[in-house]
Amino acid sequence: MNRIIIAALSFTLIFGVTSGVSEADASGKVKKYKNCTELNKDYKGGVARTSKVKNKGGKTKYKPFVSKKLYDLNKGRDRDKDLIACER
Repeated sequence: MNRIIIAALSFTLIFGVTSGVSEADASGKVKKYKNCTELNKDYKGGVARTSKVKNKGGKTKYKPFVSKKLYDLNKGRDRDKDLIACER
């Protein structure tokens, strides 16, 4: 009985962490923002295309949210072309 509970909890934790990483992509509702102020209300650190990109601009306060679809829709907001839109 304990093994079943442990297995169920492990599965829930793994699945919950994996599905929560790209919440915007999973729901299918990717939004195009008018400007960086609007985007930063939902994503304080901006949006990165991949987790491997590096910020060219300097120090930032927040870590960017990673989403290829969201970045591609809002890539006009990436002024320095470092694959992170609206970084702060």
